[in-house]
Amino acid sequence: MKRVLSIQDISCVGKCSLTVALPIISAAGIETAILPTTILSTHTAFKGFTFRDLTDDVPPIIDHWKKENITFDGISSGYLGSFRQIELVEQIFTDFKREGVLRFVDPAMGDNGKLYVGFDEAFAKRMGKLCAKADIIDPNLTEAAFMLGEKYPGDAYDEKYVRELLKRLCGLGCPLAVLTGVSFEKGRCGVAAYNENKDEFVTYFSEHLPVSFHGTGDVFSSALFAALIAGQKLELALQTAVEYTVESIKQTISYPEHNWYGVDFESAIPAFLKLLGKI
Repeated sequence: MKRVLSIQDISCVGKCSLTVALPIISAAGIETAILPTTILSTHTAFKGFTFRDLTDDVPPIIDHWKKENITFDGISSGYLGSFRQIELVEQIFTDFKREGVLRFVDPAMGDNGKLYVGFDEAFAKRMGKLCAKADIIDPNLTEAAFMLGEKYPGDAYDEKYVRELLKRLCGLGCPLAVLTGVSFEKGRCGVAAYNENKDEFVTYFSEHLPVSFHGTGDVFSSALFAALIAGQKLELALQTAVEYTVESIKQTISYPEHNWYGVDFESAIPAFLKLLGKI
């Protein structure tokens, strides 16, 4: 069984970050180790949440793993709350580097043209340096624009712009960039990717549902990472992750009194396993 590491925060209630990554990747038949960077009572869309920084706990954990000769087939990072946490992820990429390890960075730090509270342009540029050390990254349009120091395009973009943006993202240093939340026609939404080593563009689009939920980016990233580790090629892995995310949203809105704070990814796991060819 393959073993991977997911590095991000724990929001105890809210369906995002590690509480999404752990069950989704595990469902794919992959042993999933976790490294929590922060623990919150809920995600930040709730009011009055508690917050505890775990940055100082990370180095001893890394040292213990090294003493135990623990290895990983893939390492994925999500929301990171400080410059120091970015440095620690870079250290982990170095300390646990070996042939075939997939280094995946979701630079989760903004959406809809704005960075999340507590982040600024300097942080975005620093995140770009972490992306340079990854094998694959999957920012949305907001995160891509801030890392590249460019103006957020809003809805005023076309396929040519996306292709050029993807090439500039690979110019940060990573060979493979995926841009999420992309749409070239009404009613369709999905992802576009560029493989610099092959000079190849790939897109996948599905039904655009006119709703918005917290945590869908984490669902997509977790599913994409799991699909790649499970052996799917990029084009199929993108399809798997997009369709699983869409199905999670459909499951959520199928209930008249669905929650507002996250998607029902749990009920969609059978669909995910079918997409992976597991059932």
